[in-house]
Amino acid sequence: MAYHSRSHKASAPPAPAQHGSGLPYPVPPNYYGPTSYGSSHGYSDFPSGTHPDVIRSFQMVDMDRSGFIDESELQRALSSGYQRFSLRTIRLLMFLFKNPNDSLKIGPKEFAALWSCLGQWRTIFERFDRDRSGKIDSMELRDALYSIGYAIPPSVLQVLISRYDDGSGRRVELNFDSFVECGLIVKGLTEKFKEKDPRYTGTAMLTYDTFMSMIIPFLVS
Repeated sequence: MAYHSRSHKASAPPAPAQHGSGLPYPVPPNYYGPTSYGSSHGYSDFPSGTHPDVIRSFQMVDMDRSGFIDESELQRALSSGYQRFSLRTIRLLMFLFKNPNDSLKIGPKEFAALWSCLGQWRTIFERFDRDRSGKIDSMELRDALYSIGYAIPPSVLQVLISRYDDGSGRRVELNFDSFVECGLIVKGLTEKFKEKDPRYTGTAMLTYDTFMSMIIPFLVS
């Protein structure tokens, strides 16, 4: 797999600032603007300028008002009438955006970053869902990943796609949930590998323990 040498935030793909119209994850205008909503809603840990709709989505599922939500609450917060995230994707998001003080829950800062990240993935998905079917095929997935710097070999692409093969013999297509899962796996593992390949040679020396520690979280989420 090839990757660009430039570094990115660990949580989000490099995407344009403008986001598509696909709800529920667009990053609102002035997302990091000067107006702060967090303290007025009792959730002062949200980044300054967080849009009230993002805070409201968090509040609606934080039933015990602890300021933290677990995986089932996150699933409810991110799901809507036309889009539901699988628990597998939710657990992967929880792993990647985990709270440093509690790996089983996320707080306002993690939720705001996660919401922004999904908005960026939504933009990429819509760009390559050219027939507006709400799904992308293997070639569109390949092109989408390539557009953000990941040249996936055909063998790896096939492994990714086979994860969603229902055995019907029909062409495998990915909805947004599956696309996000694929993207996070590829990006997450690539970032982990790059930590061991500081010169970006495409090769790295890993111990067995290090290798297993890198990949297992992405396989068992």
